[in-house]
Amino acid sequence: MNSDTALVVGGGAIAALLAARLLLRRGGSGGADQWAKGGFKAKMDRTEALSVLGLKDGSKLRTQLKDAHRQIMLSNHPDRGGSPYIASKINEAKDLLEKQDKRR
Repeated sequence: MNSDTALVVGGGAIAALLAARLLLRRGGSGGADQWAKGGFKAKMDRTEALSVLGLKDGSKLRTQLKDAHRQIMLSNHPDRGGSPYIASKINEAKDLLEKQDKRR
């Protein structure tokens, strides 16, 4: 590596660090602020299942459940780089809502 290349790489690294520092000082207000804080409950309940799938409780829940599950799994499937834990929680939410819906 010659000195010109090292200078460019070093300058790029410094610029990236300064940009990260600026974001952290601003409080990091980004897209993550829209998500619920606190993680998952030890035992999933109906409210959490609806939240995981982005659904509202009501008469249309049965028809929206399958599509909502499919859409969220497309972006969170482990085969596409998603987390196996998150995928299991998505499936748990769908299963819980289907099971409760059959009881009604």
